Amino acid sequence: MNEVAATGTERFKESTAKRLAEWQIDVNQDPFQLELDKVDPSHPDLFEAHKMMPWFARLRKDDPVHRTEDSMFGPFWSITRYEDILYVDSHHDLFSSDFRRGGINLGGVILEPDTDFSLPMFIQEDPPKHDDQRKVVAPMFTPKHLQQLSDLIRERAGSILDALPRNETFNWVERVSVELTGQMLATLFDIPQEDRHKLIHWSDTVQRLGDPDYFKTIEDGFKELWKCWEYFNEVWQERVAWNEPGNDLISMLAQGESTKNMPPNEYLGNILLLIVGGNDTTRNSISGGLLALNQHPAQYEKLLQNHALIKKMVPEIIRWQSPVAHMARTVTQDTELGGKLLSKGDRLAMWYISGNRDEDAIEKANEFIIDRDNPRKHLSFGFGIHRCVGLRLAEMQLNIIWEEILKRFQKIELDGEPLFLKSCFINGIRELPVIIRD
Repeated sequence: MNEVAATGTERFKESTAKRLAEWQIDVNQDPFQLELDKVDPSHPDLFEAHKMMPWFARLRKDDPVHRTEDSMFGPFWSITRYEDILYVDSHHDLFSSDFRRGGINLGGVILEPDTDFSLPMFIQEDPPKHDDQRKVVAPMFTPKHLQQLSDLIRERAGSILDALPRNETFNWVERVSVELTGQMLATLFDIPQEDRHKLIHWSDTVQRLGDPDYFKTIEDGFKELWKCWEYFNEVWQERVAWNEPGNDLISMLAQGESTKNMPPNEYLGNILLLIVGGNDTTRNSISGGLLALNQHPAQYEKLLQNHALIKKMVPEIIRWQSPVAHMARTVTQDTELGGKLLSKGDRLAMWYISGNRDEDAIEKANEFIIDRDNPRKHLSFGFGIHRCVGLRLAEMQLNIIWEEILKRFQKIELDGEPLFLKSCFINGIRELPVIIRD
């Protein structure tokens, strides 16, 4: 790890330890009974306990553009209604993603910027750099290229499902969600399939940097992330030496005019962006969909009676799960939003997970409905220039896995309590105990 990185990790270590020690929350309290200035939906404990939804409901009702002065992430605005989030996401001139302004930091969380230590990635940039770097990897996700991957995804999904145990409880996340996304990531990077678990490990590391249950210090987490750079630096050198250009993400980065001369921390940042983006949305939607169907048995029965509903069910699952809970932005000039004056330099969180439950924008938004008339009306992939570049791949994997599930199993039953990720950025499921009965 270089000297700048070491200095930065020490700073992260100290600030995170302080936040964990100073900021506590009672996840069982009723947010509707709190004074508005005490309502802070960003605490990771709320997400780990899966108790965050009432906090967003309170803000949507009483203060949809809400200022939190004191939080473990510092002062910021919570944007919780659909239309306000859409406005912010569609106006990158007013609301910057630039990490140097504090727009988005590692893990997407609402932290003060640290320009001495950063892992820049194109999602953390504004035009023109964002647009130039995004264009480099965009060809991987064209409809034509995705169609070429569909048979491979179906074959892998079938193999994963056929290997599942019967009449015994197992963790769906580990056996299915992680396996399918890990195998696809290895294909997109064109690395050996036996290395796919390294990708999942580094994706998990990003989400768990601030969780003392996994890393004693932030420094320990960053040491793991620099192992990711070491691995992909070797891959980069290999691709540069190829006589013919490759058709994988690393080759694209190595050949792109806006990416081929990236410094190490920017290369690592963009690799982690592609890993997390390719893993977490699909992985947590695969898990979240099965959980939602078990929690809504009438919808599960509807699906069993009509497999053609998968096409509508997939975007509904993605809306319902909202795997990316929020994205952060920084205000570039004094502006008004929802009747509030936001000042230049203010930081804000667009809570996609809240906007997706806004009943003023989405009919019966707090119900899981697999035959919804307009299921693609959701915020989970973002809008504007930062709309998820891999959204069609995510949807395709979900469609295929459910088609293959319904070919094989009458029903997959929840057989225990799910465990959720301690993160206000990724709304994730760590364990989902299920059973398939003969």
